[in-house]
Amino acid sequence: MQPFHLYLRLGFEHISDLAGFDHILFLVALCAVYRIEQWRKITILVTAFTVGHSVTLALSSLGVVTIPSDVIEFLIPTTILLTALHNVMARPSNETAPAMWRNYAMALFFGFIHGMGFSNFFRALLMGKGSIFVPLLGFNIGLEIGQLLIVAIIMGASFLVLNVVGARHRDWNVFVSGAAAGISLVLMAETKFW
Repeated sequence: MQPFHLYLRLGFEHISDLAGFDHILFLVALCAVYRIEQWRKITILVTAFTVGHSVTLALSSLGVVTIPSDVIEFLIPTTILLTALHNVMARPSNETAPAMWRNYAMALFFGFIHGMGFSNFFRALLMGKGSIFVPLLGFNIGLEIGQLLIVAIIMGASFLVLNVVGARHRDWNVFVSGAAAGISLVLMAETKFW
């Protein structure tokens, strides 16, 4: 089995790979509705997504859960579209606690779907050798570090647009969510499995 740091790097590269920008686009959509002052909520959302990703990755690596990859490749942009639509239709960013728990549950569930997208490659890396604990831990810590870095960049851009340029938060949310929705529709059309 390869050392922990190699899986850590793999997790970081998985999320930061611009060729597989669907995860980054999901994070952009996930963050669009929040302000930088709400960094705790954003961190919990991203961590919920990582937990979902991790659970599904573990279950699929062990062969407990398998879903055809063409279905997953369609569902991933669907999660982006649903997140973008939720951003536009939900209350402003001062959401109540029950609404935030709904958002956390949604991020967790969407993490389940995104985790399936990487499971075949991850299973091939393991090649049935030993425990999956260390590789899974390393991968998910790398994934979380990468996601938090990406979220920091997204929120920095949001801060500049809202506080320096002076755009209204609602306009920013609609613009970013609309762009994410449009890109996700293109990805859905390219990955339809029927």
